Amino acid sequence: MKRALPVAAAAVSLVALLAPPAAAADTHKNADTYKNYADLAAHEREGTDYRRIQRFPSGAKVAHIAIHGGAIESPTTQLADHAAGSRYAFYSFVGLKPDGNSKLHITSTRFDEPRALKLVGAVGTTVSWHAAAGDNVTTYVGGRDKALIKKVSRALRAAGFRVAAEVPQEIGGDDPRNIANRNRRGMGVQLEISRGQRERFFEDGKLARAWVENPAHRTKDFYSYVAAVNRALR
Repeated sequence: MKRALPVAAAAVSLVALLAPPAAAADTHKNADTYKNYADLAAHEREGTDYRRIQRFPSGAKVAHIAIHGGAIESPTTQLADHAAGSRYAFYSFVGLKPDGNSKLHITSTRFDEPRALKLVGAVGTTVSWHAAAGDNVTTYVGGRDKALIKKVSRALRAAGFRVAAEVPQEIGGDDPRNIANRNRRGMGVQLEISRGQRERFFEDGKLARAWVENPAHRTKDFYSYVAAVNRALR
């Protein structure tokens, strides 16, 4: 007969199942290889190990950002890029390594890359795209912009996407130092999208960088999801 887990052990197991990977966490200081962007830039090669990309259309008041893009947290670069389009500002820090891109992760509260800070500081609204763990198909919507959190959550649910009722503290995105909240109003939205949900954005559920960089592999869910987020910004 199978023995039941003690209450404490069961609680720990539940937390482990719900928690996103370290790469998606908001409080990731001990696991990050580099303490800030200057530290990273001193050890990694731009153009080989990583790249920074951005657009800032004239008059843009919203920025879609993916600070853990490329192969760090796939496919956040593609989601933020498509969401920004030609109307909104776009920024992504893109991991290019053949493997080991988690080394390039700098937690959101300490992400101080100058171009990102300048771009976010010039707008009033920020949507920061991230990847969370879990086979469950869901999104954790966090940040400091409570009004926009509600609008994004409603828009996603109306489009048929599941939004978690509660957001784990470690990916809550409500720290004022979080890059999502360093815009003109001091508040933004952080989307933590489970692996199960992200796999539905691409054919065969593949999330390898080379695969997600080809728009031909996107599913209808990819476009429906981004459209729902943008509807909340109107």
